[in-house]
Amino acid sequence: QVQLQESGPGLVKPSQTVPLTCTVSGGSITTPDFYWSWIRQPPGKGLEWMGAIAYSGIVYYTPSLQSRTSFSRDTSKNQITLQLSSVTPEDTAVYYCVGARTPRPDLTRRGGYWGQGTQVTVSS
Repeated sequence: QVQLQESGPGLVKPSQTVPLTCTVSGGSITTPDFYWSWIRQPPGKGLEWMGAIAYSGIVYYTPSLQSRTSFSRDTSKNQITLQLSSVTPEDTAVYYCVGARTPRPDLTRRGGYWGQGTQVTVSS
């Protein structure tokens, strides 16, 4: 019943800030003990956990991206937003929103609720 839908700008230029939005339906993003993560997959590479925001608003970061990521939520719209700043071509990937009962979902089993993903291409 829970569905996640990602949206983003698609094609962006280096140095820009990329806003990514996850709209959740069929469930509330404030449901206790639920965490909302952003996962990305560059072409030809594996899944990478980028960070998460908890039902309470607490944010979990990965060191490699902490300085460039900003996680937020809009409870009135039931949306999770990630802003990825200072992007380079290395940030080209499919970006997924994931809902799970832990801050870091099981990427091997692809656990939790997953959206369809949105393509972000960084090119000049």
